[in-house]
This record gives sequence, C-alpha cells and structure tokens, in this order.
Amino acid sequence: MAKKDYYETLGVARGASDDELKKAYRKLAMKHHPDRNPGDKAAEASFKECSEAYDVLKDPEKRAAYDRYGHAAFEGGGGPGGGFGGGSPFGAGGFEDIFAEMFGQFGGGRRGGGAAAGRGADLRQQAEISLEEAFAGTRQTVRVQSSIQCEACDGTGAEGKAASAQSTCTTCGGAGKVRAQQGFFLIERACPTCGGTGRVIKNPCKICQGAGRVQRERTLNVTIPPGVEDGTRIRLSGEGEAGLRGAPAGDLYVDIAVKPHQLFQRDGANIFVRVPLRMTQAALGGAVEVPTIDGGRSRVTIPAGTQTGDQFRLRSKGFSVLRSTARGDMYVQVAVETPQNMTSRQRELLEQFESEGGQHGHSSPESEGFFAKVKEFWDGLGR
Repeated sequence: MAKKDYYETLGVARGASDDELKKAYRKLAMKHHPDRNPGDKAAEASFKECSEAYDVLKDPEKRAAYDRYGHAAFEGGGGPGGGFGGGSPFGAGGFEDIFAEMFGQFGGGRRGGGAAAGRGADLRQQAEISLEEAFAGTRQTVRVQSSIQCEACDGTGAEGKAASAQSTCTTCGGAGKVRAQQGFFLIERACPTCGGTGRVIKNPCKICQGAGRVQRERTLNVTIPPGVEDGTRIRLSGEGEAGLRGAPAGDLYVDIAVKPHQLFQRDGANIFVRVPLRMTQAALGGAVEVPTIDGGRSRVTIPAGTQTGDQFRLRSKGFSVLRSTARGDMYVQVAVETPQNMTSRQRELLEQFESEGGQHGHSSPESEGFFAKVKEFWDGLGR
C-alpha cells in the first residue's frame, strides 16, 4: 500500500510555513495521542503517521528532498532519518520538544532539569468581594498555608548552608531527569535519586530534613483592579509553594468571587436596576430618583403611560471597564405594580375609572386590541 503524502497527512498545503506545520501537527497529535485514545489502534496509527510526516517536513533539508523525490528520498535509509544523519522522530528539537510544550498544558509540567524540576506547586485561593468593590477596585488580605524557603539552610537543604554538603547526583549526572524508551515513546521523568534537583544532600538540614522548605502560614495583600468580573483569576508570581532545595517557587492564583447585589445586576460593563412603580405613577408620569453603583443618585423622568418592561438608559453610569477609564451604561427597568389591600374608597374609584374607561376612550389599547383579535378568532370559528 502506497504511503500517504506527508502534506496530506498533516492537512496543509505544500507551501505551508513552519508555523502552519507546527500548528497542524499539534492539533492532530493531541487528537490522536494514545493517552487520549487508550486501546484505539487506528488512533495510534494516525498518531505515528502525523509524527513521521512532521519529523520530515519540519527539517528544511529533509523537506527539500521530500518535495523533489517524495518518499523515495528516504528509501534504503531506514525511514525518514536515513541519508540525513540518522536519528528518529525523537531527535532534538522535534517530537520531544513539541510534546514537552503540549503536555505541559495538560499536567502543569515544565521542561528542564535541575531547579526547574523541583519547582514549587501553584496554589489557588478565593477572594470574595462586593459588587461595589469590583466597581471601584480594592485590596484583599488572603491567608495562605504553604511551604516557604527554610531560613536555616537558605533553601539548600544542607546542614550549615555549606555548598560542600551537596554533591552531583550520579544517577542523572546533575541533569535532574532520566529517560527511558518504552515502545514507541521516549519517557522522561524526574530523577528518582535526587528528586529532580540534580544534587544529593550529604548532611541534610535538621530543620527541613533536606527539603529546603518548611510549612508556614503567610498573609498576602492582593490588589484587585476596578472592573473585575466574577471568576477573574489574578496571578501572583512566585507566591506559591517554595521550590525544592532552592528551586523556583510556584505561583498563587486568586479567584475572584463577586457577591450578588440586592439592587443591581451586572452584564459586562452595563448595570441593570429594576424599579417598581405604582400604577398611578406609571399612568400619570413623573420622576423617580434611582441609586448608582458609585453611591450617587440619578433622576429619571417617567413619561405618562409607562408600561412594565420599559427601560431607560443612563449613559456612563454603569460599571468600570477593566484597565480603562471608560464606564458602561445603566438601565432602569420598570415594573408597574398592581395595587393590593385597597380600601373601599380606592376600590370605588378604580371601579369608576374602569367604567368610564370602557365608555369614553382607549386607556388600555394593548388589552383592547388583544381581545378584539380574540373575538375575530372565535367569530371565524363560528362560535
């Protein structure tokens, strides 16, 4: 069976740029990766095909040969590596590089050995604020229980802060990572001997037991800018768990939770407030004073005959826009309230109003129009 064209395998044109090749390969590799398709032989075969295609097309020399001779350029050389210095899809800068990047997204992993391998874990914390605080911005204090650098050994993990108390790990040669071939895959793991640091402690610190970090509770101030939305995540670089034996610390992510407000509802940069009106207010018109999110007041003119659902726009009275001096708009939504618990006199007046309305005019045109259509509908059915 003839081999499929490499460009067709990746779904790109022959003139595709390096960036287009990489994007196409990443998409296909993530889709067909065996870890995502356990036991699926077809996916595994597709994964192998796209990896082989990318290994050839990413290399300018191999790509030029393929463009000229096709698959024949590699015949007799043991595959795409033949005739071009050997190697495999796992060669430097190829499969290994792109998958280190891809799977760093899935598992939070990071490339590199030594200090990077012992990097501290990221932490998450939640800060609950009011809608007014989200509008104006605020500062929140959060308490974090995490590991910090051991002061006794300055994070080295060695007794007495002595550099001579540490030696290069003989298992990984100081790289902090080891590799092992498992079938089609080349697996890279943190060195089990040194824990990924590349160093072995001869005399561990008695305070931290050689870890270079200890558990403590810390208090941090978080600046929350104006305009943040519910669910916004703020990153505090280096404020996560301390790294192992002097490795970089992780990050602290603070998730913002905005509490519901008793008056306002937010939609992006706009604010909505529901204002109930007495029936007489809506019928006769007038003016009402409404609050604004910044603590001020705005006067809204209500025209006679206002209906439930009508809304009035107040420009630039809405929410702050993140990283901007602009503000959204505020919308006053009207709800006409039907009278309840009326006195006998009020009831008498309403009955008089209803009687006169039916004789002398069209005070409720929508209602009258609706029931006129209902009558026509029934008349058409002969009822």
